[in-house]
Amino acid sequence: MHEALLLLKKIPKGKVTTYGILAGICKTSPRAVGRIMKTNPYPEDYPCYKIVTSSGKVGNYSGKGGIKRKVYLIRKDGVPVIAGVIDKRNFYRFIK
Repeated sequence: MHEALLLLKKIPKGKVTTYGILAGICKTSPRAVGRIMKTNPYPEDYPCYKIVTSSGKVGNYSGKGGIKRKVYLIRKDGVPVIAGVIDKRNFYRFIK
């Protein structure tokens, strides 16, 4: 299992993180993180919906239900989504 997927479990309720933040921790590129999330075999166990773009836009979601489902899951987790964007105050930054 890739480290990027394992780190998803550390993102607390009410927070999301970005492809870039996760890429920095995993020493890879944001695009590589996106590919890892796209091929996540266990989205129920490894919540890839918690990954957004650095601008706060929700971004893509290849899981069942697409972007609408991603927005629903983010909101259910306690993160406000306004016009498809998440305030950067809701970004989680990992501590190593």
